Amino acid sequence: MQEKYERQMKKGVLDMLVMRLLLEEKKYGYQLITELKERGGALFGLKEGTLYPILYRLEDEGLIESRWAGAKDRQPPRKYYMMTDKGRMALSEIYQVWRQIADGVDRLMKQEESGKGKGQSPAD
Repeated sequence: MQEKYERQMKKGVLDMLVMRLLLEEKKYGYQLITELKERGGALFGLKEGTLYPILYRLEDEGLIESRWAGAKDRQPPRKYYMMTDKGRMALSEIYQVWRQIADGVDRLMKQEESGKGKGQSPAD
């Protein structure tokens, strides 16, 4: 059951995390997958089938753009993704919304831990 909730909760933040990594520099898909796992831990280990729909959606919204880079030093051609100005502004807004949600969840969960919300009224 934990996997179900984990999947649902991650879905809401993956766009933001991918955009955060692209804020630093342009990256190709496998690079994003690797960095998400290295920097975010196993919790953010993604499969290509999860990452690419995110990238395509962000690109359709004009938040990122992509460019192909030709083969270099025996490396295959790669499609690099990078932030747009619109994406930079959106990331700031998305993060503010995330902080508000995370702070609200923390407040509610701490009330639960302190005994409020376990059938007791807040005045008890």
